[in-house]
Amino acid sequence: MRSFAIYRLPFAEECTMLVQQSAPSELSSLTELDGKEGFVIAPFSPSADCPILLLQPDEVRTMPVKEVQSLPKKKQEVNEKETDRAKYHRDFAAFHKELANNKFAKIVLSRCVQEQIPHDLQPEEVFWQACKKYPRQFVALFSTPQSGIWLMATPEILLDGNGTEWKTMALAGTMPYNENGTEWSAKNKAEQQHVSLYIKRCLEHCADEIKEEGAYTTQAADLVHLRTDFSFKLRPDAAIGQLLSDLHPTPAVCGMPKDETKAFILANESNKRLYYSGFAGPLNLQGNTHIYVSLRCMQMQTGLCNLYAGGGILKESTEESEWKETEAKLSTMRQLLR
Repeated sequence: MRSFAIYRLPFAEECTMLVQQSAPSELSSLTELDGKEGFVIAPFSPSADCPILLLQPDEVRTMPVKEVQSLPKKKQEVNEKETDRAKYHRDFAAFHKELANNKFAKIVLSRCVQEQIPHDLQPEEVFWQACKKYPRQFVALFSTPQSGIWLMATPEILLDGNGTEWKTMALAGTMPYNENGTEWSAKNKAEQQHVSLYIKRCLEHCADEIKEEGAYTTQAADLVHLRTDFSFKLRPDAAIGQLLSDLHPTPAVCGMPKDETKAFILANESNKRLYYSGFAGPLNLQGNTHIYVSLRCMQMQTGLCNLYAGGGILKESTEESEWKETEAKLSTMRQLLR
């Protein structure tokens, strides 16, 4: 029944290990997080099979990030299974039809790809490799009886603060990194605008002194995104659980309008997202909160793992370009297994 989480903040030289000698608490809604502290693990959509988890550690310790040798470089062989491509084709057509009919302004379509891994590959090894390879990202590994083992390496803050000063971000638009700079398309700019506007509206209900900076280009692994930063002060009567409930899922992982696109995703997407496109991180531990959206993640099992990635679709999106974007995002996790 032992549970643990280990995480490293962006650019940090040490990581934090949390251990609980029992299964974490299960919560039915995000508003139940008000006044709580621990390491929170939330799915895209809470259910009896995939609950919100709160790990409240018996032991907390920090340690230096382990120095590891880079894995031998191998040519990446991506086996594009016909079923994967066929499922994506079917899903894209169904999702895009709603956009073409003006039912949604944006919707996110995700994929899940199963990869074989060596039976002796330890999750901790993959965590250390992720810390080495992705210094700019929040890297976390957690294991609980309810969730199984998950690893994430994500650039997207959902909520970060110390009780007084808080911040979040809008992250959308994706292109391969180019050292000569990035020319953003109208589609990517529009997608970013949707996310920024949504987050600003959420904050206006509970925060003051909201400051917005961006959009600007930021790098995450071999990709770049458009990013807008928000800093703010929560009002005295504001509730963290309610703010998380308002923010999640953001248009970066769901769509607009939120409730309608979420319902459509749950009813029509071929794969179950589980803890992908949820969020995870320390909540009010030692007075600090560092919660990140669960992008670029994998669920690890003996001999195999499930890799997850998704992309935002607008009316002008094309299937081939969106497929290539998900392939680029999946490579973030695939590179840790080669």
